[in-house]
Amino acid sequence: MLINELSKKTGISVHTIRFYEKSGLIEGKQNEAIKSNNYFHYNEVTVDKLAFISDAKSVGFTIKEIGQIIDTWYNKKYTKKQKLKILDDKLTSLEQKMKEIKEMKKQLLQFKDDVVNDRC
Repeated sequence: MLINELSKKTGISVHTIRFYEKSGLIEGKQNEAIKSNNYFHYNEVTVDKLAFISDAKSVGFTIKEIGQIIDTWYNKKYTKKQKLKILDDKLTSLEQKMKEIKEMKKQLLQFKDDVVNDRC
């Protein structure tokens, strides 16, 4: 399928798909039999990879992190233990970020209280 079809099928914009391609997360193939255009074609594996990328992004993985794991994870080169380690590391990272956000919220609430009570 061409990139427009891939976009419609996955709900991911053409622009984002091209970004993922430039980042090395997915790869289209040119049809060797057709010399008149430079169109790239994508298969169902690409659809699956885009779903994986979307899922990974939605739980906090960065594009760089996804790039580091997608081929080994997707091609079943990681053991169950290795996959669990990656997920545990991400959970630890998210917990740290949540602590930081809670501290930011606490500070903002203090600033708001200072404004309400004319302390600033």
